[in-house]
Amino acid sequence: MPGGCERAPALLVPGYTGSKEDFLAIAGLLAGRGRQVVAIDMRGQFETPGADDHEGYSPAALGADIAALVEATGARHLLGHSYGGLIAREGLLGMAGPGTTGLAESGRVSSQVPGGVVSFTLMSSGPAALTGPRAAELRAMLAAIGVEDGDVPALAELRAKIFDLWQGYLKPQAEQAGVPGPIVAFLARRMLGNDPHALVQMARHLLTAPDRTAELSRLDWIPMLVVYGENDNSWSPGAQEAMAGRLGARRVCIPAAAHSPAVEAPAATATALTRFWDEAEAARAA
Repeated sequence: MPGGCERAPALLVPGYTGSKEDFLAIAGLLAGRGRQVVAIDMRGQFETPGADDHEGYSPAALGADIAALVEATGARHLLGHSYGGLIAREGLLGMAGPGTTGLAESGRVSSQVPGGVVSFTLMSSGPAALTGPRAAELRAMLAAIGVEDGDVPALAELRAKIFDLWQGYLKPQAEQAGVPGPIVAFLARRMLGNDPHALVQMARHLLTAPDRTAELSRLDWIPMLVVYGENDNSWSPGAQEAMAGRLGARRVCIPAAAHSPAVEAPAATATALTRFWDEAEAARAA
């Protein structure tokens, strides 16, 4: 998503079952203020090809993709939404090097900015595995397609089960919520366009992700922002506020938004991001 080039570019990483289109409502606002904005589908999401095997969807592999994209795009601001926040965190820690791993170690690992990144934003993303009602929903989804644990069925069988899940549950849910027909059609195309193995492996990681906040906090020369909707129904606002405190990060709560502030309150979200990114650039230049 191109914009001007007066300010440093930003890379936006979507969440589980999400895609680059989740950022459409803010991309123009951000680009219109003189910034190139690149939003992606992660490996196996929607229009990006999938991995050759299950290991290609490990957090480390997906994080390495993000690190490579930071280098390829020249992005200086990294943002991850929801599950994308967990993966962007993996990428950032990977760029920082092996000294960030292992909580027995202490202190700063380096004063060099990994990959040239000058800021990191976690949007509606938590410190560790998803909990509460949304975790229960995710487990129910995995159970519905027969992959709550153990081996994963053959690709054709898995595709058929995901199609049945869409037709029997997700589509009626969207329609009952009043989602416009063209958007429902897009959501169908996106859901069925995902690599089924990506859906399974990403969901499993969402339910088991470790808390790496302490490791991330050691990158204390990188300004960080935790931004979320006041009605977030995935990781609670309280959990995200506590994570911001542990990170020494700026915290912004977006009024009248839930789990997707970029969609639900784009103007407020774009303003918060632009202010944070501008200040991070100014601090780096000082």
